[in-house]
Amino acid sequence: MVATAESGAGDLIEVFKALGNPARLQIMQWLKDPDTHFSEYEPIADRKSVGVCVTHIQAKSGLAQSTVSSYMSTLERAGLVRPTRVGKWTHYRRDEERLAQLARAIGTTL
Repeated sequence: MVATAESGAGDLIEVFKALGNPARLQIMQWLKDPDTHFSEYEPIADRKSVGVCVTHIQAKSGLAQSTVSSYMSTLERAGLVRPTRVGKWTHYRRDEERLAQLARAIGTTL
């Protein structure tokens, strides 16, 4: 989902919609430093390589599991996070390369 001249505005709109929700924005902030923000939860897998288990995101946020799943799907569709399956659990981490591309796109679009 790399922004091109034709699709750049549409991509940015999807990103802004995804981040326009306070809970999704908070989750993105937590995922920036998962070791700090999820330290109270025993990691199922390495947070640096696969991210944070969705059950830990749900527990920290206090939101319903279905709401967190929906929010994470929205962030994934916008290209902001990457999912990884570890056994029966889905883990999420920020897509830092995509975020850097978006920052450049914002700088050239706005």
